[in-house]
Amino acid sequence: MNPDCIFCRIVAGTLPSTRIYEDDQVLAFLDIGPVVKGHTLVIPKAHFDPLPALPLPLLQHLIGVVQKIAQAQFIALNTDGINISQANGEVAGQVIPHVHFHIIPRFKSDGPHRNWTPQQYTDPAEMKTFADRMIAALE
Repeated sequence: MNPDCIFCRIVAGTLPSTRIYEDDQVLAFLDIGPVVKGHTLVIPKAHFDPLPALPLPLLQHLIGVVQKIAQAQFIALNTDGINISQANGEVAGQVIPHVHFHIIPRFKSDGPHRNWTPQQYTDPAEMKTFADRMIAALE
């Protein structure tokens, strides 16, 4: 637990939250500043940041809970769709440095649905250069 982390304080119960799901490893609660009402955050109870620091078994369990919450939103809120997002680092839009997933119910009537502008590679060679760099990092 990191006492300076808002999410760790929510896990500890020293900050209030509206909890949707909880087990010994994971907590899901409503976002207090929802993109759309029902917007839920799913976090590991233990403090990890960024995503690659999360042990694989915990990540697998966490993503299973993300799937459960998404299913609950489809059923309970009768959503037309769902956005699931996860950011790492301030430049990527991460505000709280604790691994978390956003599950956002979407409705045809709730406004703009694209949250980025697609870019293009200069040519196939540039695309291959990016791929080769990431492939090398995987080895």
